[in-house]
Amino acid sequence: MYNRKFYINRLFKWRDQPVIKIITGIRRSGKSTLIKLFIDHLLKSGVDKNRIVYINKESLQFEDIQTYSDLYNTIRQHSQRVQKKLYVFVDEVQQIEQWEKAAISLFSEDIADLYFAGSNARLLSAELATLLGGRYIEISVFPLTYSEFLLFRGKQKSSDTDFRDYLEVGGMPGIHHLHWERPIIFEYLNAVFDTIVLKDIVRRNNIRNVAFLEKIIRFIFDNTAQIFSGKRVVDFLKKEQRRTNIETVYNYIQYLVDAFIVRRVPRYDIKGKRLLEVREKYFLTDTGLRHAVLGYKEQDINQLLENIVYIELKKRNYKVYVGQFANSEIDFIVEKDDQRAYIQVTYLLASEKAMEREFGTLARIRNNYPKYVMSLDKYFTKDWEGIKHINIIDFLLSEDMIF
Repeated sequence: MYNRKFYINRLFKWRDQPVIKIITGIRRSGKSTLIKLFIDHLLKSGVDKNRIVYINKESLQFEDIQTYSDLYNTIRQHSQRVQKKLYVFVDEVQQIEQWEKAAISLFSEDIADLYFAGSNARLLSAELATLLGGRYIEISVFPLTYSEFLLFRGKQKSSDTDFRDYLEVGGMPGIHHLHWERPIIFEYLNAVFDTIVLKDIVRRNNIRNVAFLEKIIRFIFDNTAQIFSGKRVVDFLKKEQRRTNIETVYNYIQYLVDAFIVRRVPRYDIKGKRLLEVREKYFLTDTGLRHAVLGYKEQDINQLLENIVYIELKKRNYKVYVGQFANSEIDFIVEKDDQRAYIQVTYLLASEKAMEREFGTLARIRNNYPKYVMSLDKYFTKDWEGIKHINIIDFLLSEDMIF
């Protein structure tokens, strides 16, 4: 098991703090391994193993824990035997009926430091958020970012081959336990994709028309990082002889968002200083799943680079928006701690026209926030009216913040 330091450090930061820790992320992104690593660190730091309770709802060992009362009684009984505060970890907790009732009770009784992990965004139910009144912290676990990808491959430095591999096969940790052959990797990723669709979408939402769902998934996958319109999807499906409406399309897309397959990024009007309710973008949590389903398309390099930068920004806990300035699009507006920056992402700055398009758009925003153009150009060092250029790979491998 590789030590994903970023997440381990976050867990230690919140250890023994009076908040419930909610660990979320797409299936097979490494949540279970992260929990096991954290438990191992706790044991090495001197925590008695009897104080640690680990429940994995994907194991038949815990099949008898079906409801919130089962969960509560199991932990309560263990606490009475040990007579010390526990560390409780429950993996795939969404499989326990009304689990949040047990969480709230255990939290109020202060008998355990609580960690709950799940692969559905509905884990953070309105009821839990309301009853806890903000007394929880969400830790979002993503598939491997590029720096982690290299670590898992045992590489000290990046190469063109490494980066192309990452673009194609993505960051699911499980691929690094396989023979490094494209057919084997994509067969595995297809199996992961099928599991997510079946368990986290079809069964959970009682979907009968699976073929319709798959059509929408393929459309979203094919149009990642593109401005989205529900009408476009409806028109696309009509050409496929499938009648539907915009409301149904958005309902199905929400299922994908809930399962963390895709992530919605709202649009922000820079001049009007307001969020817009239409023409958002959707990004993939893992590009490898896209290519397992659709195949790799070299011509989509700009979309893929934008997607990878987005995931890196989210992993670093930035708030991310798509920007609109007059008739121009800003790839990303990022915010953290009352600071802001603007980012354009492109493949190469191969011409004056490309430079004018990427730098010029940012130059028209007349404020003092940092502005960046990111590309794969290795030797491009020219700045433009205070707008800095950053090599995408350098950004992915650096731990520096952009403010």
